[in-house]
Amino acid sequence: MKVEMQLGSEKLSIETGKVAKQADGAVWVQYGGTVVLVTVVADDSEHDLDFFPLTVDYRERAYANGRIPTVYGRREPRPGSSEQLVARLIDHCIRPLFPKDFKAEVQILCNVFSSDGVHPADVPALIGTSAALSISDIPFNGPVAAVTVGRIEDRLIINPTYEELNASNMELFVSGKADAVMSVEGGGHEIPEDEVIDTIITAHAHIQEIIKLQEGLAAGCSNTKRDYTTDSVESNLSTRVRDIATSRIRESIGMADKKSREDYLEQVQEDVLSEILEEAPEDVDPNATKDTISILSEIEKEEMRQAILAEGKRVDGRGVTDIRTISGEVSLLPYTHGSALFSRGQTQALCVTTLGTSGDEDVQRGLDGEARRSFFLHYNFPPFSTGEVKRMMGPGRREIGHGALAEKALEPVIPNKEDFHYTIRIVSEILESNASSSMATVCGATLALLDAGVPIKRPVAGIGVGLIKEGEQEAILTDMLGTEDFLGDMDFKVAGTSEGVTAVQMDIKIEGVTPELMRRAIHQAKEARLAVIEQMNAVIAQPRPELSPYAPRIHSIQIAQQKIKDLIGPRGKTVQGLQEETSTTINIEDDGTVEIAATSAEDVKRAEEKILAITAMPEIGKEYTGKVVRTASFGAFVEILPGKDGLVHISQMGDGYVRRAEDVMQVGDEVTVRILTIDEQDRVDLALVAANGVPVEELNIESSDDREFSPREPRDGGRSNYRDNRDSRDYRDNRRGNDSRDRRGGGGRYDQRDNRDYRDRRSSPRLPKGRSR
Repeated sequence: MKVEMQLGSEKLSIETGKVAKQADGAVWVQYGGTVVLVTVVADDSEHDLDFFPLTVDYRERAYANGRIPTVYGRREPRPGSSEQLVARLIDHCIRPLFPKDFKAEVQILCNVFSSDGVHPADVPALIGTSAALSISDIPFNGPVAAVTVGRIEDRLIINPTYEELNASNMELFVSGKADAVMSVEGGGHEIPEDEVIDTIITAHAHIQEIIKLQEGLAAGCSNTKRDYTTDSVESNLSTRVRDIATSRIRESIGMADKKSREDYLEQVQEDVLSEILEEAPEDVDPNATKDTISILSEIEKEEMRQAILAEGKRVDGRGVTDIRTISGEVSLLPYTHGSALFSRGQTQALCVTTLGTSGDEDVQRGLDGEARRSFFLHYNFPPFSTGEVKRMMGPGRREIGHGALAEKALEPVIPNKEDFHYTIRIVSEILESNASSSMATVCGATLALLDAGVPIKRPVAGIGVGLIKEGEQEAILTDMLGTEDFLGDMDFKVAGTSEGVTAVQMDIKIEGVTPELMRRAIHQAKEARLAVIEQMNAVIAQPRPELSPYAPRIHSIQIAQQKIKDLIGPRGKTVQGLQEETSTTINIEDDGTVEIAATSAEDVKRAEEKILAITAMPEIGKEYTGKVVRTASFGAFVEILPGKDGLVHISQMGDGYVRRAEDVMQVGDEVTVRILTIDEQDRVDLALVAANGVPVEELNIESSDDREFSPREPRDGGRSNYRDNRDSRDYRDNRRGNDSRDRRGGGGRYDQRDNRDYRDRRSSPRLPKGRSR
């Protein structure tokens, strides 16, 4: 079965029943030339777990756009950052839509089999996931759909191409159900809050049409959803636990310190379990311990939410719009280029800025090709930040996702590479965490950039807002705690400057929120963001006027593209020798841009002078001092620049008669010459200005009036015939010589037979026009 619709600039098609028929659900989604196969499978048995075991994997195959993997073994490597970010997007959108009591393990695989290099595959993958779940027997409260919205000038674009995304000043990935928005992720160049919400509303209108398409597909398949076990707790046990614990748990509301509150609740749990099990151990259900812990969690959630909705009192005692205590400090680490410590309550981020050269740029490879990034941010979340013991491994989806969000928030204020020639890397080390560590990273990274002297446009701050909703009652919480995030209904992170929003991320635990609620939340976040920026400015308001003494000094110059090979040298020997000699790092771009970096400005200057000498281009009318590399019967070749020589014809060696070039200069002599012409083949004609420091007018050159003429010599002094023969075939053949080594003074020489005809013609009288010998 296949259904289709027009979405943006391309047709979207969803097909099932053709491939992967042994999966619980499988769909073939095509958008333009991009094809994604999505399969969903659930275990036949359920697991006794306190979480839903859902796995979402998104994989891009190299063959999708005609490439062979570049890694060892030529197999696809582990998923890259971009793949993990798409998988995370899909997970956040669909996870709240599974029934709470459904605990069978579910695996969702999204494989990109074809990519046209024009349309991203993230939206087709999310749509395919929802469609595959909808036609399967897996319980799922969908369907759900998504679109990406870009904006070029004032025009919104649905599902923009890669090229349109690069030109957009806003990019939002929006997912939702027919009646509500499920998740939002993206950013923009300081977009006003109301424009962000209006864009989400526009996206939701298109989402509703995609959901209708999926409903038509599901109706044609008509699969019956499987049954699953519903958790139930004995009413007597629930009553007994509530009688013992409710008042004590209520006392935890208002405890500001996270560790003290956790210790208090753990003690309550131990006391309740001890009392329940000691009363009548023979009558206690084997699952009593598990059920008691579950009941205690429910009581904690209920008491927290009730305190907020009824009294406006939060877990740590704050009001709904209060921000935790903020502190900041810069220049903590003496040998780094820029550092800052930002604390908001019990969330703390140490951020470090490092400046590098273009050789330090991050290279990302995806279905749209290779991209080089001169700004990137890495986020680390060690287990001690939450007081836990965990195995240390590579970055997971959480670290990659939080780092990508903070990077997106800062990117609009980072200076262009043309204005600030450095590659910028920021690392955020989370030292304490009690929610919104990604937004603390945004604030700490801003301070570290300013401390490093990076001329950012404006400071960026981030804040997280939450939601507590019970029926018609609702409360939006500014600057959430971890407990409020875990037991609440929404996590809405908003980052930006005083002028507008640069990044947003919204995840929900209920089945959607309305745009009106999001509008209230984003404006409440703006008020908090401006307050945070004000406190950040009190720490450091402007970039340092000077870079750290340990940061490289980078200077950029432009050379002619044809000179790149001369600067690199054979097997890179020239540029490597320059780097060793001047203690610099030299990067050469294909367009002729040369970047010189060193910790000393003097080293940079020395390297620049040497590079300019190697790559200088000859200019007509300019004088050069060079060495004679070879002489011939008709003149001498002088090296005016490294690897570049020109011809001084004997007619250009003085006002008098010059019988032989050797009468004026010898190989190895230093002479001063002036460039007369440069032809289309880059051959240079020179005129002698001085030989061995002696000006031409002072050289002992025989006068044409005093000499005796040879039968082979013209009476005009030898210059007129040279001019007449400048364009003759024999002259050009002689100018080219045997090979290019002759022109560079490489030890070659002109064949005398090649020059014989040229000399004979210069010695013969000129014939009238139209006559031949």
